[in-house]
Amino acid sequence: MGFDHRRPAPPLDLLVEKLWDWDMPPAAHRYERLLPTPGSALVINLHEDETRVYSDDAARRCTRASGSVVGGPSLSSQIIDTAEQVRVMGVVFRPGGLHAFTGDDIGAWPGRDIDLPDVFGSRAAQLRERLLETGAPQRRLDLLESWLRRRLRVPRLAPAVEHALDALGRAPQVARVAAVARDAGISERGLGRLFRQQVGFSPKRYARLMRFRAVVAQARTGARIAWGGIAADSGYCDQAHLVHEFRRFAGMTPGEFMARRGPYPNHLPLD
Repeated sequence: MGFDHRRPAPPLDLLVEKLWDWDMPPAAHRYERLLPTPGSALVINLHEDETRVYSDDAARRCTRASGSVVGGPSLSSQIIDTAEQVRVMGVVFRPGGLHAFTGDDIGAWPGRDIDLPDVFGSRAAQLRERLLETGAPQRRLDLLESWLRRRLRVPRLAPAVEHALDALGRAPQVARVAAVARDAGISERGLGRLFRQQVGFSPKRYARLMRFRAVVAQARTGARIAWGGIAADSGYCDQAHLVHEFRRFAGMTPGEFMARRGPYPNHLPLD
């Protein structure tokens, strides 16, 4: 039992950041908050043939999907059920990676998880059954990587989108979309259209998400955080602006994040 993960071998690593396998006892808490990340995800539940996401309010309304799903990139956190997080594995796609696999307009995807066969075709329904029959986590990861590799076409993202991902990822606090588009030799409107299709949201929102992710990374470095200094270094107008953006993406304040953070950077235990 444990948490195993790895970066796939080239050229799959151009589109996939990480493969992971989680096989652990049930958590003591019922719910977890999952922070948003810039890439899409594939999740396969090997404990139950179901995945669940809950509304971020006192009612905790549940949206159910199958045990094998693909989720597009998100700009807000999600509430998940730890009862199903016992034996589960998945794929973290790089920004634009899922579009490169499928050719789909990721920006037009619904704001919910989609059953795996609806994305990758009818043969994808067999993947979960094969993983259930595979005992060792490294062998499961091998099987999942092989399955992805057989579907790999490595179509290029639009060069302008690749340029924008690099520029906005390196310096989201200072990058300006108009300047990025100009350097890529495309209009700002044209870049926005391509970026939404291939990454899932606009370049400006991507830059905001990456700026939030940089703040989260800094907040994990120590027990005492100078939020005013982080706000200034990260390009926020002031600390109040940082708090507003943090709440927008994480569903909680920076102080609440600090109180709930644990060993896994994107998972925050809830009651």
